[in-house]
Amino acid sequence: MVQPPSSQVAPLPSNLPFRIVSRTIGQGAYAFIRKACPFNANRPVIAIKFINKRHAFETGKLNRKQLAMELALHNHLGKHQNIIHYLSSGEDVAWTWIAMELADGGDLFDKIEADAGVSEDVAHFYFTQLISAVSYMHSKGVAHRDIKPENILLSGDGDLKLADFGLAALFHKDGQVRKCNTVCGSPPYIAPEILSSKRSAKRSDILDESAGYMGNISDVWSCGIVLFVLLVGNTPWDEPTRQSYEFCEFLKTEGHTTDELWEKIPPAAMSLLRGMLKISPESRFSLDGIRTHPWFTQPNNYLSSSGTLANQIGLATQMFESLRIDLTAELTPSQRQRQAATAGDDSMDIDTDTNNRISATQPETPSAEITFDWERPARLAAHEGFSASQPTFTCFSHANIPPSTMDRLADDPALSQFSATPQVPISLTQAARQFRDILPAPTLARFLSPLPLSLLLPLIVEALHRLGVPARADEKYDGEAFVHVKTKDERGQGLSGTVVCEQFDESMVEVRFLKAKGDPLEWRRFFKKVVRLCKDGVLVPG
Repeated sequence: MVQPPSSQVAPLPSNLPFRIVSRTIGQGAYAFIRKACPFNANRPVIAIKFINKRHAFETGKLNRKQLAMELALHNHLGKHQNIIHYLSSGEDVAWTWIAMELADGGDLFDKIEADAGVSEDVAHFYFTQLISAVSYMHSKGVAHRDIKPENILLSGDGDLKLADFGLAALFHKDGQVRKCNTVCGSPPYIAPEILSSKRSAKRSDILDESAGYMGNISDVWSCGIVLFVLLVGNTPWDEPTRQSYEFCEFLKTEGHTTDELWEKIPPAAMSLLRGMLKISPESRFSLDGIRTHPWFTQPNNYLSSSGTLANQIGLATQMFESLRIDLTAELTPSQRQRQAATAGDDSMDIDTDTNNRISATQPETPSAEITFDWERPARLAAHEGFSASQPTFTCFSHANIPPSTMDRLADDPALSQFSATPQVPISLTQAARQFRDILPAPTLARFLSPLPLSLLLPLIVEALHRLGVPARADEKYDGEAFVHVKTKDERGQGLSGTVVCEQFDESMVEVRFLKAKGDPLEWRRFFKKVVRLCKDGVLVPG
């Protein structure tokens, strides 16, 4: 894949103790991730996070001390089955690199339907694993301080992996407990005591010396919001301040809000949530209180005695069949009317007042500075040996598909989400051995189109303009084109990435929405909006 001429990427270190075996599989504002393995073997495959120090220190909001702290605390954590393992690190003049365990199941929340969530048993399973990870961190004296869907990944077996320790802090050492004073995290998931405490007169993202909060207790609040999102597919508010109508009602009713989103939550889970979302940190459930709550201790057929996923194919199938994009549905806001002006002339102005007051691990950088060498998803039918003898898709609207292409598409999970009743292809079920065989790591925010690039690109750009997102298609490079996206999600938070249009074969184009920054559930919601506006160019099962 040829990089666009605007890309300004320093050469990677030449003395790496492993060999890089992939293009980019994940990306932030100033870092990207690729796969690697030993020089003399094909296993194990690990993830390497490359941090561009010039971007991070000069353009971003990261400093050398923070980066050193991230490396030290991640290494300090050691190994836990629900935490991304730190392996090693190094640097040269331009880059710092971190070798980590590969989360080869991708993003958990990329596989959850926006405004729908998952079933109670699936939510219970992943919440149990999240609490296991956070409990272990706290036992090591470390608070995460940035628990949100963006930092929750999956192994190839479907087990949860907590990631990104750029905002982690040591709150307990040598018997001494210390409060945190950095205002950090993502507003929808941040604890209210962090935002309501008195700020330093010198820096708005630092609390006054007389203030402070316990990082471990604030983690409990964030875990509660994640549980809510698992069950509902949306956050309960934009931020826990009086600027939010939903949060004000939550305060006024002491957790017995009449908001329709809360009506989806089962009574036992509601009891747990109210305990975790106590406004006063002193009254909030501890991790012991969570682990002994009746909803938490209920049996779960997906949970093995060792805390791992007991039925990989069953859970993956259940989640797979919950993903659906109805192209006939009206383009409407999500279940909650969020900040109405996600569109307009200011939609490129990502740094809102809230964002300026909060430290983030992935600050925005100009899109021209972002590397663009993405790994293309392997085709299951073509590359992994799955049988396509029983193709699910026997006909399509919009196009006559050659038989050879039909076979390649038979096991592609991205196509099923456009069906009236999504189902795992029989051939895929029969051949699947792992969670990732049903729900692969590459994003499901993609579609195929029978339109040529010359017609498809203007359609996508027009759809983005209708959503109030300034966009233009870059020139084509070797049969592909791309559109950089930088906007706000429905909660007013930064959302950025790239729409890649690549020739799939002579009959169609593949369109992938690759997120660089932002909540994966919000990115899926954004993807669905664009797809509905481009529906005349989307290939769907028929």
